Amino acid sequence: MAMDVAVAGAGGLPPVMAFALVGVLGVGAQWMAWRLQMPAIVLMLVAGLVVGPGLGLFDPARDIGPLMKPIVAVAVAIILFEGGLTLSFHGLRGAAEGVWRLVILGAPLGWLGSALALHYVAGLGWATACVFGGIMIVTGPTVIAPLLRQARLRRRPAQLLQWEAIVNDPIGALAAVLAFEIVLVLQAAESLEMAAWSMVRGIVVATVLGVAAGWLIAEAFRRAYVPEYMKVPVLFAVLLGVFAVADSVLHESGLLTVTVMGVWIANADLPSYAEMRRFKEHATVLLVSGVFILLAASMDLETLALLDWRAVAFIVVVVLVVRPATVLLSLAGTRVAMRERLLVAFTGPRGVVLVAVAGLFAERLVAEGVTDAALMAPLAFGLVAATVVLHGFSLRPLARLLGLAGGETPGVIIVGGSRFAAALAAALRDLDVPVLVADANRTRLRSARREGLPVFFGDILSEAAEHGVEVMSYGVVIAASDNDAYNTLVATDLGPEFGRENVFQLRRAKQESRRHALPATLGGRDFGAGLRYYEIARLMAEGWQVRSTSLSEDYGVSDWTADNPEALPLIEVSAKGVLRFPDEETGPEGGDGTRVVALRPPDAPKPDGQPKTTNGA
Repeated sequence: MAMDVAVAGAGGLPPVMAFALVGVLGVGAQWMAWRLQMPAIVLMLVAGLVVGPGLGLFDPARDIGPLMKPIVAVAVAIILFEGGLTLSFHGLRGAAEGVWRLVILGAPLGWLGSALALHYVAGLGWATACVFGGIMIVTGPTVIAPLLRQARLRRRPAQLLQWEAIVNDPIGALAAVLAFEIVLVLQAAESLEMAAWSMVRGIVVATVLGVAAGWLIAEAFRRAYVPEYMKVPVLFAVLLGVFAVADSVLHESGLLTVTVMGVWIANADLPSYAEMRRFKEHATVLLVSGVFILLAASMDLETLALLDWRAVAFIVVVVLVVRPATVLLSLAGTRVAMRERLLVAFTGPRGVVLVAVAGLFAERLVAEGVTDAALMAPLAFGLVAATVVLHGFSLRPLARLLGLAGGETPGVIIVGGSRFAAALAAALRDLDVPVLVADANRTRLRSARREGLPVFFGDILSEAAEHGVEVMSYGVVIAASDNDAYNTLVATDLGPEFGRENVFQLRRAKQESRRHALPATLGGRDFGAGLRYYEIARLMAEGWQVRSTSLSEDYGVSDWTADNPEALPLIEVSAKGVLRFPDEETGPEGGDGTRVVALRPPDAPKPDGQPKTTNGA
């Protein structure tokens, strides 16, 4: 076995080292993008090009060998399945009409427009243009997900982009299959009846397999036929099995199967759905990273050299003409706002599926004597690279320009209506921090309403909150209700979505007791200067107030502390709008332009009866 490994890696990296390099580069690029606030897809693309055609350190075909294509195919299938898991019909409210238009009208319009651009602009023959145009229907769920995470769009345009990308992905692959079957008929390789029967059979088998697999998984999990620790492994095994079976009947129909399976499970209301989806999201991050590195590193300089001015003109026409025309025609007459139509129209990144499927059909067409199909792979890669870079840097600014993005300052959701919650929210609002006060008791929201604050009447964990709260506008959750158990539940449930470092709760009663202490996996970070709910309520009843103070170079933290020895710092807002939550040990950091929000005692009267003033309050 050691000899096999050595031979496989002869002249390059050993396979194990190659896989390790892919993992390090992919995850490292995503982490670096997070640190630099850059589009992760762009850095992954650059990393793959540098180690591949740039430096020649890594060549997937040489270092991984024949496993390259199966790995990419399985990874794309898992990515599409995870995308299907996110498509809950309950979450489609307000965007359903637009989604169906983009699928039913957008797919054929996009196919036609892309084929025309390929023929008249890129100079490809009609056979290649029709096959490649079908593949170009896809807008890349592997790219959309990271872009949406970075851009933080409003719900409806995000739903339109996400649903279109995931649903049109298998449709684009099947459109390419249909066009390829027609090419075979024209090349007299098979009869029209045989081609039609092959297509119908593949689509029916793929759909039936997807529904059956989704139904069996849902019933098995619901009836406890599968133990909890085996649910994810069973899910993976069934996913790979149905993908392989469907793909053996008709090439690329496996993508339709896994998408249908994912959508079915997403709408089955399974109790373990959240855990499965989170695990799949983690797997997808790794797979997206790996596949992008592999595809970028697979490009060689000779293939890229095939791209000329016609390729550049083709990319420009697709981005600025074909995509906008397709979306605007598809959404004409719908209730989708024009600014949302424009955002979707000028956002059409292509991803992994386009490059993978284009490379597969390019080989088949060349084998059938269609020589210009050799241009499909470089054109696909050029389109992916251009759209990834363009939309990676333009989506957020375009969304801000159209008023469809969250604010620069991450908002704060305060769970639990009380005088303290209303006072804290009012202080943050005055500092231009978006706030929302949520409570299931309408009476408790009275103080927040009196302050004119945005409120949500209902359980923040409910489905109504999921569809009624623009979560992308908020980056922090503070659980501050009078129920310690509910605060812990909120912090635990919302931790994976907001990040556990951004979820806080008031200190629980008896928290220091070993008998009542909870593991680190439950609850959020301490908030409220170590005070419990009823201690804060007592201070508020005694006249304490939540007030903010501006710090500067001349008036720093030490000056503020000296002037306010009893004040309890709660939140710091930097000059750039970054929120920081000081703890009991470190206290405020300060800095020029920083505002400290603190719980402070009532001002003591001066000897002459005038109220005491505090610098910066």
